[in-house]
Amino acid sequence: MKLVTCAQMRAIEAASESSGVGADWLMEQAGAAAADQVWTRLQACDGFSVVVLVGPGNNGGDGLVVARFLESFGADVHAYLLYPRPDDDAVWRGARDNGVPYTHAADDADGARLADLLASADCVVDALLGTGSNRSIEGALASILYRVRTVREAARPPLLIALDVPTGVDADSGAADARTVAADVTVCFGYVKLGVTQAPARALAGEVVRVDIGIPAGLDDGVSIEEADIEVARVGVMPRPLDANKGTFGRAMIAAGSRRYPGAARLSAEACARSGAGLTTIAAPAVVQPLIAPAFPDATYEPLPSAMGAMRGAEAARVLLRAMPDFDALLLGPGLSRTPATEEFIRHVLAGLDAIVGLCSVVLDADALNAVAQWSGWHQAFGAPRVLTPHPGEMARLLGTSVAAVQSDRLGAATNYARQTSSVVILKGSGTVVAAPDGRVRISLVANPMLATAGTGDVLAGILVGLLAQGAPAFEAACAAVWLHGECGERVAREVGVAGGLAQDLLRVLPAVRGRLDR
Repeated sequence: MKLVTCAQMRAIEAASESSGVGADWLMEQAGAAAADQVWTRLQACDGFSVVVLVGPGNNGGDGLVVARFLESFGADVHAYLLYPRPDDDAVWRGARDNGVPYTHAADDADGARLADLLASADCVVDALLGTGSNRSIEGALASILYRVRTVREAARPPLLIALDVPTGVDADSGAADARTVAADVTVCFGYVKLGVTQAPARALAGEVVRVDIGIPAGLDDGVSIEEADIEVARVGVMPRPLDANKGTFGRAMIAAGSRRYPGAARLSAEACARSGAGLTTIAAPAVVQPLIAPAFPDATYEPLPSAMGAMRGAEAARVLLRAMPDFDALLLGPGLSRTPATEEFIRHVLAGLDAIVGLCSVVLDADALNAVAQWSGWHQAFGAPRVLTPHPGEMARLLGTSVAAVQSDRLGAATNYARQTSSVVILKGSGTVVAAPDGRVRISLVANPMLATAGTGDVLAGILVGLLAQGAPAFEAACAAVWLHGECGERVAREVGVAGGLAQDLLRVLPAVRGRLDR
């Protein structure tokens, strides 16, 4: 599924018009699809009531079509118009002719009518401002959103469904006005708008649902950004031939763990093995190995010299590099700890990679990222394909900026650093961004608090190195790992809720999720 900017959406609509599929027909399909979403979600309510907040332009027109369809379905619908619509407006005339009751905001100066409507509503449809509007939120519009926010904070809030974007969200950047009210569901017409995938809009959009409105195929060929969905993920998994042996599916080395963080090595190693890697080896400080091995006997081990519970700098690096010629992929970083000896270990490992014949790919995660953030020109130290897996704090350290700056332009942060360092970058968080140095971008629509839990990043890194060891190219492996990780998080959240899930729960559901990608 492709993700579009406002300009791209306008170009697609214009091309659709030229092909004979006009704007009026697309609006009818959009309104019908959104009405179906409302009906499906509220059909358990007997005689449910819906307030449709109608703004100017096409977004308001979509809302009027929604109101008309819901009226025909038998719902109790009321259209509340921010501004009057012209008498020759076909969708406005259609709503009135089909008996949709309405109120103009100008006739409700104190907002009492709107307050009464919202208080009894089962659902509110936000069709106030669409993708092409950057108008400031003030006056009557601000008053409407204030009343919506108030009712949403009540003991029994109505369902809030936004059309294309919640009002106040920039459909390109994801920036949002402080008055924006978070939706439960955002119904995107034809394509998900790029801004909905970015902070802070991703959190304000709720569940993002794309609906088909009949745009002819092939009009989006110029759109390069896509969702990291299951079809994209399938490209990142290799076939499983019946005559295979463990060498067929690759050998992954995981340099991870310390006395303080032994679980990081354990989580990433099991994720690697369960992603399908033929052999998973843990290179951990020798003092830590006894803490890990009993819990995961499926791995083999490469004990590394240690001091004070962590890697012993250059000495540990030399031992690891001597072992690496037998391996296809390396994960460096989970739980190593942030010490001068760790930084020395990482520098020596990266500087020695070019001497290893046959090494396919390297994943830099966690403390490896913190180490290279202090090393100008680190990316020139070796030539192997590399994937970086920063969370926003690590991304800020890599870029020498603030977390707020990263979060305000997640897409730009990931794509720019990918290009500068010839790396694939996975910028984790709500709406994870996967960026390749050649400009390709995939974005996950997953926004799941269950994944905001210690150790879940170790699981993602382990899945990733496992796919790389099996021979997947770096960008394709990154997209598949992000999808697998997100889908595992969704399953765990459905089973136990978003608060009670642990990173190890992702490992429990990973085999079933991974099975969906086998060809």
